[in-house]
Amino acid sequence: MESLIKDKWVFIVNPIAGNGFGKTMIPIISEKIKKYGIDGEIVQTERSGHAVKLSGEYYEKGCRNIIGVGGDGTANEVARPLINRQDVVFGVIPAGTGNDFIQITGFHDRMSEDDWDVFFKKHIIPMDAGSVNGMVFLNGMGLGFDAQVAAENYTEPGVVKKGGKHKYLWHIIKTILFFREKRMAVTYGSGRIETDCFINTVSVGRRFAGGFLLTPRALANDGLLDVCSIKRLNLIQRLKLFMKVPKGNHIKDKKVFYYQTDSLKIEFPGKVPFHVDGELNFSDRFDVRIIPEALNIIYNPDGNHFFRKKES
Repeated sequence: MESLIKDKWVFIVNPIAGNGFGKTMIPIISEKIKKYGIDGEIVQTERSGHAVKLSGEYYEKGCRNIIGVGGDGTANEVARPLINRQDVVFGVIPAGTGNDFIQITGFHDRMSEDDWDVFFKKHIIPMDAGSVNGMVFLNGMGLGFDAQVAAENYTEPGVVKKGGKHKYLWHIIKTILFFREKRMAVTYGSGRIETDCFINTVSVGRRFAGGFLLTPRALANDGLLDVCSIKRLNLIQRLKLFMKVPKGNHIKDKKVFYYQTDSLKIEFPGKVPFHVDGELNFSDRFDVRIIPEALNIIYNPDGNHFFRKKES
C-alpha cells in the first residue's frame, strides 16, 4: 500500500456499458477504494457526452487520477479533456462489450484480483493518441466495411439500434455479402494512392471488433499511426481474408497494404460513414494525425508487448 499516491481519484462510470455491466462495477469499485486506501469518488454518466463534461470538471477541481469505467466510447470521452495534460493520470476499467482499447494497457477484459492489485500500484507510461478532423481516438478510426457495420447498427449517430449481439452479427453478415467499395485517395508522406476501399483502419492500438487484430504491429507509444488498407475484394476473398484477421495474418495478403505514418489525408467523392473508437460519424475528407505522448496512462507492465517501455 505504501506505493500508492495519496491524492484524489475519480471513477467515471457509464452504468449502461456492457448492457448494464457498468452499473455492477460500482459496488466493486467502492470496495476497492476502501481496500487500497485511496481518496476516491464514484460518479455516473447520464447521457452520451456526459463523461467528457465530468472528466473536464474533475480535472479543473484538481483531481489528478481520472478513471473511465465502461467500454471504448466511455474511455474516449473521459480521455478527451486530458489530452496533452502532463499533470494528470488517466486509467480505464473495462466494463463494455468489446473492450478493444483495454488490450493496449495489458489488463483483461474483465478485471481479475491480480489486475486490481497492479492497477492500484499505478504504473504509468506515456501513450500516443490519434486525431481525425479534430476528433480524438485512443484505439483507432476506420473507414469502409467496419464503418458500414457501425452505420447499420445505429438509427442515427449516438443512437444504437436495439437487438444486442445477434443483431450486430446480422449486420456483419449482411455487410460482408452486400458491401460495395468506394473510391478513395490517400496522401501520406510524399506519396499518393487511389484505391477502392474495403477497409481502411488507422490505429494506435491493435485490436478491433472484440478481437480482430487489424493492425498487429502497432505500438502505442512509437509516435506513429499504423494503417491497414484493404483493396476491393470479391465475396470469396472477403471470407478467406476474414479467417486470417483474428491472428493478424491478413497483412501478408497481396490485397492488403500495411504501413506506418505520422499523418495522412483521405478523400472520398461524397460523405461516407467512419467510426472513431467505435462511434459513428460521416465525412468525405479526413485529416488524420498522431498526437505523441498524449496521455499518462495506468498500465500493466507485464501484461502486453504493445508499448516500448518507458515507465516513469
